Amino acid sequence: MLTPQIAQQSPFEVPVKRDRKYFWCACGRSRKQPFCDGSHKGTGFEPVEFVAAADEKVWLCGCKRTGTRPFCDGTHNTL
Repeated sequence: MLTPQIAQQSPFEVPVKRDRKYFWCACGRSRKQPFCDGSHKGTGFEPVEFVAAADEKVWLCGCKRTGTRPFCDGTHNTL
């Protein structure tokens, strides 16, 4: 099983816009964290697409080990 790089050991607080599509970085290599910049190519990882349900702030996983991708579930507290 592939193990992603840890981008940071805390979530990213991100404002999102309702109905807009986002691509969360799952590999941890992107320089545009928490979003994908294509750095996963050749790694076996793919970004996670999500559409924002509302204009709001969300907490996106920074450790890349969440069970609720792309949202933080607190897993970083166990690393």
